[in-house]
This record gives sequence, structure tokens and C-alpha cells, in this order.
Amino acid sequence: MTMLKEAVYHRPTDQFAYAYDDKTLHIRLRTKKSDVQAVSLLHGDPYYWEDSGWQFTKTEMTKSGSDTLFDYWWVPISPPYRRLRYGFELVSGNDRCVYTEKGFFHQAPIDDIAYYFCFPFLNPIDVFDAPKWVKDTVWYQIFPERFANGDPSLNPKETIPWGSADPTATSFFGGDFAGIMERLDYLVELGVNGIYFTPIFKASSNHKYDTIDYFEIDPQFGDKRTFKRLVERCHQKGIRVMLDAVFNHSGHFFAPFQDVLKHGEKSKYKDWFHIHEFPLQTEPLPNYDTFAFVPTMPKLNTENQEVKQYLLDVATYWIREFDIDGWRLDVANEVDHQFWREFRQAVKAVKQDVYILGEIWHDAMPWLRGDQFDAVMNYPFTNGVLRYFAKNEMKKASEFAHSITNVLHSYPNNVNEVAFNLLGSHDTPRILTECRENKEKVKLMFTFQFSFTGTPCIYYGDEIGLTGGQDPLCRKCMVWEEEKQDRDLFAHVQKLISLRRAYRSFSRGELRFIEANDETNHLVYTKTYEQETIVCLLNNSDRKLDITLPISVKRKKITDLWTNKQFVSEENEWTVTLAPYGFLMLLVE
Repeated sequence: MTMLKEAVYHRPTDQFAYAYDDKTLHIRLRTKKSDVQAVSLLHGDPYYWEDSGWQFTKTEMTKSGSDTLFDYWWVPISPPYRRLRYGFELVSGNDRCVYTEKGFFHQAPIDDIAYYFCFPFLNPIDVFDAPKWVKDTVWYQIFPERFANGDPSLNPKETIPWGSADPTATSFFGGDFAGIMERLDYLVELGVNGIYFTPIFKASSNHKYDTIDYFEIDPQFGDKRTFKRLVERCHQKGIRVMLDAVFNHSGHFFAPFQDVLKHGEKSKYKDWFHIHEFPLQTEPLPNYDTFAFVPTMPKLNTENQEVKQYLLDVATYWIREFDIDGWRLDVANEVDHQFWREFRQAVKAVKQDVYILGEIWHDAMPWLRGDQFDAVMNYPFTNGVLRYFAKNEMKKASEFAHSITNVLHSYPNNVNEVAFNLLGSHDTPRILTECRENKEKVKLMFTFQFSFTGTPCIYYGDEIGLTGGQDPLCRKCMVWEEEKQDRDLFAHVQKLISLRRAYRSFSRGELRFIEANDETNHLVYTKTYEQETIVCLLNNSDRKLDITLPISVKRKKITDLWTNKQFVSEENEWTVTLAPYGFLMLLVE
């Protein structure tokens, strides 16, 4: 058996080599799936030589997961002098070789360290440093126009009665800050401790992504005094507050854009936008850059010093004056990297542990190197969960396991620990609708989400069974009559949140799939953090399953975390029964 060397890959940066903390490096290697039986890291200090040559240590690596094409290997290393040269020894049948930055060798070269990969020095300032509180946060996304109407005197004149019709792109129902304050105890009862608000700044639409004034609250929601009181009450109840920053583009009625429309090439704001030619035109397409091709959302020129300063002043103002805890950044991937570097420096100088979350739907590694964002909205996770549990687009359990393993290996572990994991949002159909109103599937999705590494987010109303298709139908009014809420689903989410608080391996633990059975369509995976291991079993099928745990359980104490029942098995094997779309979470000690 000869290994496929073309599939072997490593680079000494990003998710393949990174500082996990100020003493520990994580090293990863990728090989062809099922091609290599063992990998060891050959590592040493670049300055440690003896007469026989460069001195190194050999440490066995662990296979941390597999996706459709590749196996991934991982090892933590704590170099005593915080610097490292390293290579890899790979074994495939009778084939053994050493992989270095300069290629493959039959034996490890010891005459020159230039052969080897280099991690020059572990500087603590370079360690990815996201706010620690995020790991223990469960977010709740609120679309303020649709959550609760507490002060009808603020209603826009075209407001219609609460929940009286399906939402449209232009309808108003009068949601506001007073309504949110009245319902904070509901959020405390559910167990969430973070709110993500879609935009609250002055705008003409119901969604507020077309900002008119970044320094003013939209009068539909209240005023600054009311907002300050809302943040204070959230903090009193242990709830963090994250606002939505729309810095990629403004709205049509943003004063600088209105000045450009009025004065054209003579406007002092003409360089605030990306204008191709004058006069401005919107047909057949705008002759200035916009969000998508929406003429009422002109793209801001964040390379312009005046624009940059204006937006940085906005970002720091709402932290300094109102003590908000985070910024979610809309269309973050279309804004230049330098702006986001300066944004991070500016907001962290005001509040060190503010959370910076970017809206990026694809591979976001360039934004997650510690100099820009703390996290991104984890849509690859979302898409995998929806395709497998809700839409049945993934027919095989192994395909889902591969997709999630790929997500986990796309970023460093310390990035995964604060990833923003959502099932739905104001931009996607409701999860109950995606599941064709099969509530048991929704429960299974929540179960996977809350046992996954990172920080989960609930889209308002998903916990009580709201339905709705693509935007704007996913933006229905929240239902407050308890008899119309699915309280069983609410209790399910509430219990998951309480378990997540009680067991740290849910939020921080390393996830390993140990079985993904395509015939029965069930999954078994472990979450391990320090000495704590939880085994999760999920049955994504409509039939009852008897599953033998694929781990040895002899003389181990097993606690069913859902029922609190405890068992001690005298046998090596233990078989459990899962109901259709059922699950088990077992603490194994």
C-alpha cells in the first residue's frame, strides 16, 4: 500500500498551526481519507543541536475526524521556549515517510532545520482572544418590529393590528422597546442570556437595514432614554445586548447620499460612495455601487477617511454611551479588511470584552485571525443541519457527519468555541416550516445545536413553534397568548439551555463522531471537556431503533441527562432504544 502524497497538506498558519493559548500550539495535518494509519509530529527547538545534528521529539498525533475526502490529525504541543520547528512522520502499510516544508523524505533530515515547518515564536498578543463570556451565552435574536408592541403611541401611521395578517415587505405592526422590556422575564424563564437585535437606528423600512441616521434610534422603537433603560434592565437580568451595524451601505435617505443626489459632482460627500459617473442613474442598473443591485442602499466607501471616522465614531458611541456588549456586522465580507482592523482596535479600546460578529456565509478564515472579528455567523453549520434534519437533502448520516467535521476543521478550536451557531434568522424560512411542521425534527435540531461547540442563537418564536416561509413571511409577529404557543417545544429548549449551563462539555467540548449509520440514519457523537464526557445519540428516522453503544461501558456510571436516571453496566456492551426522531444524552463516568 502506497500513500497518496498529493493529498497530504499542511501550512504553518490559520487552522493548521495556531496558538490555542499563551503556552499551547495546536498542529493539524490533512491526509487522504483512510490512507494513513498513523501520524507523529517530529518537533523541536530550532536552536537545540548536538554533534549528531538537530534534536527533535516524536509525539503521536490523534485522528480528530474525517470528511468525505480527507482525514484530519491533531496534536497539542507546549514548546518550552515558545518556538518550534516541526515535520510529520506518516505510516501507510509498509510505506513510511517524513513530510516537511521542503517535501517528502525517507528519514528525518537533521543537518538543516530549513527543511522543516516553522512556528517562529508564540507571542501572547497574537493569540486569538475572543470574550470569554460568549462561550456561556445563549443568544435570542429579536426583530424589534415584530416582538412586542408596548407603546401604541409610537406606532407608525400605517400600523395594522398585532398579528392580524401575514407580514409583507412593507407592513408595520408596531413592535418597540417598551414591548421588549415587558417581556424580558419571558427570556429569563427560557434561559437566554444574550439578545441580538436587528437594526434599531432611524430608517424608513420595517427591517431598518436602510439607515437614515446611525446616531438616532428609530422613533417607532422609542428614544435613547428608553433604549438606555432597556440595556440597563437586560444587564440587571444577566442578559448581554448586541446591536446590528449596517456599515457596508446606507439608506436612500442618509443625509450624505441625499446631498449627492441634490448636488451631484459638486457634493462634498461624493467620495463617501462608489459612484461610477454623474448624474446618478438607477436604470437598468445603478451606476453606483449598492448592496446587491438595490438603488436605495448605496455602498459606503470605507476607504474614505471621513466615512471611516464617521462609522468608527458610531461604533464607539453606542458602546460608550449605552454600554452595549456586541456588534453584529451586516454584509461584513464586502467591507475592506483594513476598516475592520481599525474597527476592532477602536471598539476594544472602549470595552475590551465587546463581541464582534461578522455576517459571512462562506469560509471566513481571513476575518478570524485575531485582528478583525471574534466570530462569524456559522451558516455552514446551519446549512448542514437544515439539509440533514429538516429537508432530507442529505440522505445519509455519514454525509452529515462529514459536513460537520469539515466545518470544525475549517477553523482553529478557539475560534469554534465562540462561533455563532444559528438554525434560522430573519433571512431564512422558519425551522418548523423547513421541517414540514414535524415538531420532533425541530426538537432534534435544537438538541444538536445546543450540544454543539460554540454559542447558539434562537430566532424569536422558533421556541414556541412559529411558522413562516422565506422573508418576509419568516418575520411574523411573536405570539404571546400561551394557549397558542407550543409550550412543549418551549420546555424542550428550556431544558437544553439548563443542561448546557450545567455541563461545560456542551459549549466547549471537542465533538467526535463515533458512529454515523447510513442504514438506520442515526448518529452517535461524544463531547469531551477536561474529565467530562457526554455521549449523544440522535435518531433521524421515523422508526424506533435499538442501538448498541459503540463504546465500552463496563463498570462505568452512566447518567441519562434528560431523565437523571443512573445506571452501572456489568457488561461491555449496552443497548438503548430510541423513539422515532428521539435522542439520548448520556454522561459517562
